[in-house]
Amino acid sequence: MSKNEEINPKGELAIRVQAMPENTNPAGDIFGGWVLSQMDIAGGLVTKKLTRGRTVTIAVDAMTFYKPVLVGDTLCCYVEIIKTGKTSITVKIESWVARQYEDVREKVTEGTFTYVAVSHDRIPRKIEA
Repeated sequence: MSKNEEINPKGELAIRVQAMPENTNPAGDIFGGWVLSQMDIAGGLVTKKLTRGRTVTIAVDAMTFYKPVLVGDTLCCYVEIIKTGKTSITVKIESWVARQYEDVREKVTEGTFTYVAVSHDRIPRKIEA
């Protein structure tokens, strides 16, 4: 079974949002940058909870788009912690969609993101367990 044919997402459900017409690209599908931004928001929600403070994105190490997101789909982003360092956290984020008017759930994209915990003045800070 290939990665995009997995049955269940891995990680914590961090965000659910409906794809709207204003988020489309010229071909009429949802713009990949919009999907990436939702994934980044999801990763930020999970990492700030884990670090008990602000985190910032420092890298998107990998992104793979498997299938398009369509207008009306509900995009669900799942976040799995891969590695925690002294100041940084690397997470895998999977995006799945619930297709409008269907009982189908499909993995549409996944990526690896790295965040750094920062203080109120934006200086990297140690992650306290």
